[in-house]
Amino acid sequence: MIKPISFSQQIKKILIIKPSAWGDIVHSLPFLAVVRKRYPDAEIHWVVAKGLHTFLEDHPLINKLWIMDKNGWKKIRNIRRILPEINSFRKGLKNENFDISIDLSGLLRSGLISWAAKARYRLGFSDSDEGSPFFYTHKIKGGEQIHAIDRYLKLAQLMDCDISQIEYPFPPLPDIKDLLNTLPKEFGILAPSAGKEANRWPAERFGHLAANLSIPSLVIASDADGHIAAEVVKNSKGQAINLAGKTNLKELVALIQKSNYFICNDTGPMHIAAALNIPVFALFGPANPIRTGPYGSNHTILQEELSCSPCYARKPCTQHNWRCMNELTVEKVLDTVNKHLLH
Repeated sequence: MIKPISFSQQIKKILIIKPSAWGDIVHSLPFLAVVRKRYPDAEIHWVVAKGLHTFLEDHPLINKLWIMDKNGWKKIRNIRRILPEINSFRKGLKNENFDISIDLSGLLRSGLISWAAKARYRLGFSDSDEGSPFFYTHKIKGGEQIHAIDRYLKLAQLMDCDISQIEYPFPPLPDIKDLLNTLPKEFGILAPSAGKEANRWPAERFGHLAANLSIPSLVIASDADGHIAAEVVKNSKGQAINLAGKTNLKELVALIQKSNYFICNDTGPMHIAAALNIPVFALFGPANPIRTGPYGSNHTILQEELSCSPCYARKPCTQHNWRCMNELTVEKVLDTVNKHLLH
């Protein structure tokens, strides 16, 4: 049982620190929902990475976004520009006089942001990485074998929030009627990419899967991963449509909302589909679905039962592949999808 903090003052301003990745931001939406219900009159600010900020823009529960150029600030060659930007960012946060900051990331960078904001109460996890707990005034153990959403909600409990209901308050979504008019009336979505190569089921297998599914497939990916989507379409026997790079983040959410099902690797859009209660078939290898899998009971994990899995490895365990992903067959995935959709 987590004992809530007895705040010695009225909570007027709250800072949520969760810059990235997209899936992690989606996992943070239930936290945002319960915090807003508990503190309806407080200003809520959010630190988010440049690029992903477009997903949270115009969110009715967020008063202000603090956009950090996470990737740009890593480029030492631009140090003369970077240092003034970081200093301005730091001063801006400090001047807000936050009552509470909550570090949901638990990294050195996010810990430093929590410290820079100078909130009176700085919340985080005692078992976070990279020394970030040093910067918190109040901390609790998050735990390893727990889903990220439940982990974040522990901090909400520390703030005296009611976590009995899980809600995903999405920002306003665009009208995608024109796009839908160009697509089949019924479709599944395939997401063959992933942030780590180790988490990717071979693209050609996604293509063979698409060739045998009962309805057409839309293949989603970023522009940078367009070649992966193209490989899927190439092997689909005309049953897949390439939408790589053709939607922005909010349009993609609206598109997923219209799909019949979602088949994917361990990737950010998986969590969008799960939050929208679209049936998810998630293909896992070296990652741990307990921690990062689709949240909820309407979803299916496909993972080979190997003694070495999950190992979280980034390097191949054989010369050319990850055994756990390579041994997951098209036939097994197709059979699982068909069985669940027939029920």
